[in-house]
Amino acid sequence: MTAERCVCVFAPNWLGDAVMALPAIADLRRHFAGARFVVAARPSVASLFELVPGIDAVVTLQWRARLFSGRTLQEDIVALRTSCNPAARDGDSSGVHGVALMLPNSFATAWLAKRALFVERWGYATDWRRRLLTRPVRPPRASMHQGRYYQHLTQALGIMNGPLEPKVDVPEGVREKTREQLSRAGWNGRQTLVAMAPGAAYGTAKRWLPKYFAEVIALLQRDHKVRTVLVGSAGDAETIRIILRQESARGAQPIDMVGATSLHGLAGVLAISAACLSNDSGAMHLAGAIGTPLVALFGPTRETETAPLTRADGYRDVLINPVWCRPCMLRECPIDHRCMKGLRPALVLESVARAIAQASNPNKGVGRALSGPPGEADGLRPTRIDA
Repeated sequence: MTAERCVCVFAPNWLGDAVMALPAIADLRRHFAGARFVVAARPSVASLFELVPGIDAVVTLQWRARLFSGRTLQEDIVALRTSCNPAARDGDSSGVHGVALMLPNSFATAWLAKRALFVERWGYATDWRRRLLTRPVRPPRASMHQGRYYQHLTQALGIMNGPLEPKVDVPEGVREKTREQLSRAGWNGRQTLVAMAPGAAYGTAKRWLPKYFAEVIALLQRDHKVRTVLVGSAGDAETIRIILRQESARGAQPIDMVGATSLHGLAGVLAISAACLSNDSGAMHLAGAIGTPLVALFGPTRETETAPLTRADGYRDVLINPVWCRPCMLRECPIDHRCMKGLRPALVLESVARAIAQASNPNKGVGRALSGPPGEADGLRPTRIDA
């Protein structure tokens, strides 16, 4: 592919999925070295790609795939052509001389790429969109990690797969702004920080018990002199209120940043934290891509499909309680939430303490293979406990 051509990746719409797509995006970047490389993404995840190496431009898509929203559809078409084809700035309304790779499986994504007149349109043949694609790929039938699912697509298109390793680089300027924000919230600038993400967008079944989070917050402060930073979206505010109503948590004075940071701000908190404790959430995946030592709590969801990927020298511990009813994939538990209740605070605290120790260990990746799904790499096993 020549330098004047463009490759445009239409990114997944959720933060966790977008992070798990980064290895496939890196594969594409290597394959089309020299081409202009653009990512088109929804507003909720677009700023992530400003922190990803090798991306020349990010297009923030506004069209919501609604029939009577032609204005935003046309604005997205113009933005894609302008970002991908420099000639469009001079009034050229011709097609984009390049490739559109669609990672979302929706009809609307393929329709947008078609309307933008991309010469090549590649993606999985799903959602009745085969005729809109110039290179449709049959989706795999077997269950696999979501990162592998995206790489299966690029491999089927003749693109060599690299390591299953996401990379997000947080600039020093972002880190410094985060330090200033935390200082205004009461951090002294010296105390070790641990980020905690107690929320989860999928439903309450994915959330570890708030009282358990409160207990770990208190013990980290008492036994390890660690300050906790609570992170998440505004939708997690009720979970945070429950945690902060616990007397033990209030005494440890966790810093509440839930709903108070942009995606860059969240990345900044994770980058300067010694470790992260998270449910299965977007924050969990982002921590792995940044390289923050990570403890991930899985309840109803399948760790074999969405366990966090990490940097090559990263550290993660995936904790599950292998009761008979998991993974049920339900949003709300119809019985007693035993998959999460069985993950006792003492076990989680022990894992977080190990993760903190890894933050200052120059050999933190040694002895624990961390850049693939559980079971793929030697040395990594999810921690399993009895109910």
